Amino acid sequence: MTFFNVLWFFLIFVLIAGYFVLDGFDLGAGVLYPFVAKNDHDKAVVRRSIGPVWDGNEVWLLTAGGALFAAFAPAYATTFSGFYLAVMLVLFGLIVRAVSLEYRGHDKKYGKVWDGCFFVGSLLPALLLGVAVGNIYAGIPMDAAGNYNGMPLLGLITPFTLLCGLLGLAMFMAAGATWIALKAPKPSDLQARAAKLRMPLQIVALVLFLCVSVYGHFVIQPDMEPLLGVARWLFAILFVAGIVASIVLAKKKDCDKGAFLGQSVSAFVLVGLLAASMFPNLVVASADSIGPSITLMSAASSELSLMWMTIITCVGLPLVLVYHVIIYRTFRGRVTDDDLAHY
Repeated sequence: MTFFNVLWFFLIFVLIAGYFVLDGFDLGAGVLYPFVAKNDHDKAVVRRSIGPVWDGNEVWLLTAGGALFAAFAPAYATTFSGFYLAVMLVLFGLIVRAVSLEYRGHDKKYGKVWDGCFFVGSLLPALLLGVAVGNIYAGIPMDAAGNYNGMPLLGLITPFTLLCGLLGLAMFMAAGATWIALKAPKPSDLQARAAKLRMPLQIVALVLFLCVSVYGHFVIQPDMEPLLGVARWLFAILFVAGIVASIVLAKKKDCDKGAFLGQSVSAFVLVGLLAASMFPNLVVASADSIGPSITLMSAASSELSLMWMTIITCVGLPLVLVYHVIIYRTFRGRVTDDDLAHY
C-alpha cells in the first residue's frame, strides 16, 4: 500500500460524494416533480431551478468513472461489466431526463409525455445508484479473473441492496425538497409543499440509514474488524447531525439555505462513511466467489500513472470548483417569472 494508492482511493470517493451532493438535489427534484408541481407554472419553476446547473453536476459522475478506470482498472472492469444492464438503465434515465428538460418548454403538445420522462429519468438513477453501491459493499460473485458471474440485473437485487437503493432515493428526495424550497418563489404553494416534505423525507432517510447500518454490521459483515472504526463512528454521528441540523434550521424563518446546506453535508458524509467502511476494498467478493475481493493494492495503476493523475487533478479540480462557484453565483436567488421564458 502506497501513498498514491490511498490518496486515489479517497479521491474517487470525494468525486462520488460531489456527485451525490450536486446531482442528488436535481435528481430528487425530478422525482418530486409530479408531486409538488401542480400546474405548468410550478413545473416550469422546478425545471428552471435545476436547468442551469444539472449538466455541470453530472460531470462529477463522469469524472469519478474516468478516475476509477485510470487508477484502478480491474475494479472499473468488474463493476461496469457486472452491472452492465443497471448502468445502461442509469444512462438511459439520465439521457431521457436531459432530453425532457430541453424539450418540455418548447413542445407543449407532448408536455405530459416529457413530464413523465423527466420523472422516470430522475427515478431510475436515484434508485439504481444506491443498489449498485449496496452490491459493491455487500459483495458480488466473481470468478478467478475478477469477472462478475451472477445473474444480470435481478441478481443485484437483495434485501440489503434494496435498502441501500431506498436510502439513496430518500436522500435524493430530501435534497430535492430542500432545493425546491430554497429556489421556489416565496410565498408560493410550490415552496410550501416542498418545505412540508423536507422533514418527513429526512426522517425516512434516518430510519433507512439505521436499517442499513444494523443489517450491514450484523448480517453482511458480522466478523469484520473495522480498520477505520473511529472514522466510521465519526461519519455516522456527523451524518445524523447533518440531518438534524437541516431539520432544525428548516424550522427557522427564512433559513431554507441552512436546511439545504445541512442536507448536503449529511449526503457528503454518508459517502465518507462508505469509504471508511470499505477501505481498503474497492469491490468485495461474495462468500461464494472463486476470486478474491478487489483491493486498492491489487488493482492500482503504476505509481507514475497515479502521480501524473495527481498533478493533473491539482490543476483541473480548482478550475471545476471555480466553474461551480461562478454558475451558482450567477443563478443564485429564487426563481422569478422573468426566468421562465424558455421553460
